[in-house]
Amino acid sequence: MNIDNKVIKKIELEAKKYFIGANGCHDWTHVERVRTLALKIGKIEKAQPDVLEIASLLHDIGRKEEMKVKGIFCHAEKGAELSRKILKKYKIDNEKIENIVHSVITHRYRNSHIPKTIEAKVLYDADKLDSLGAVGISRIFLFAGHSGSNTLYTGNEKRLAKEKKNYSYTKEDSAFLEYEVKLKYIYKKMLTPAGKTMAKERDEFMKEYFKQFWKEVNGLK
Repeated sequence: MNIDNKVIKKIELEAKKYFIGANGCHDWTHVERVRTLALKIGKIEKAQPDVLEIASLLHDIGRKEEMKVKGIFCHAEKGAELSRKILKKYKIDNEKIENIVHSVITHRYRNSHIPKTIEAKVLYDADKLDSLGAVGISRIFLFAGHSGSNTLYTGNEKRLAKEKKNYSYTKEDSAFLEYEVKLKYIYKKMLTPAGKTMAKERDEFMKEYFKQFWKEVNGLK
């Protein structure tokens, strides 16, 4: 039985509370984009739309606190813990609850939890898609500024990416370092056929942007 839309709306209202004052890189607009992408991919991949929608709404509810403490804990793990508490308030089938919680804890690129259900794989892909393309580029500049970076670039991003031992946020976290550490590899890590197809165009756009940027920096364009 599908989860009632009224219940989904109540969960959405609860989730929104966790984004009050959130940084623009991971604010409620990110959640809305991920939900749209997840439902689009999910329709193609024949995933459960109610599970997907709720997981999308809840997937980043631990993110604001993670940003506040400079990444010393995993927001996906915290989000899964908070999600379970929220979901237990409603008459939702336990199997769906477990699927939603699993989707939340496995949506992150940088942890050891592996998406196993089709819903978890779709959410993972939807979240990663929002890190690519024009939106993705815009978001990483916001991310770098919020992390405390006070420079547009250092020119040492490729070296720093190889040396980076952990993913806590530092003043070295320029948008270009984030690209070298994470974003340039995302396309190859997509999990669903539909997600891979959508990611290809965004990945190519992002590559061309960074090529153009360094050419301009070096006076070649």
